[in-house]
Amino acid sequence: METRRDAFQAIADPTRREIIQLLAGSAQNLNSLAENFNVSRQAISLHIKILTECGLVVIKQRGRERHCEAKLDGLREVASWVEQYKSFWSERFDSLDKYLSKVQKDTSSKNKSK
Repeated sequence: METRRDAFQAIADPTRREIIQLLAGSAQNLNSLAENFNVSRQAISLHIKILTECGLVVIKQRGRERHCEAKLDGLREVASWVEQYKSFWSERFDSLDKYLSKVQKDTSSKNKSK
C-alpha cells in the first residue's frame, strides 16, 4: 500500500525546507541545487522526489537538464492549519497581556501606598 505524501511531510525536514526556499526564488537544475548542500546529489534527488510527490516541486526537462520549480500553492494546507492556531495563540497572548498589565498596575498601586 502506497503512503500519500503531503506538504506537512515536505516541511518536516530542514533540508527540504531549504530546497523550497531556494526554488521559491528561481527554478534551478538539480546539479546547481545540490551544490547548496553538504550532502550527496543522490540525497538531494531523494528530497526532490519527496517534494515532487507532495506537489511542491515540479521537474521540467530543458534540453539535457532537469530543472526544478517550486509550486508553493501546496503550502496552503499548511498555512490554513497554522492560521487556526495563530488565532488561538493570539487570544491567549491577549489574555496574558491583560493579566500582566493588571498585575503590574496592582503592584504599582501597592508600592505607591507604602
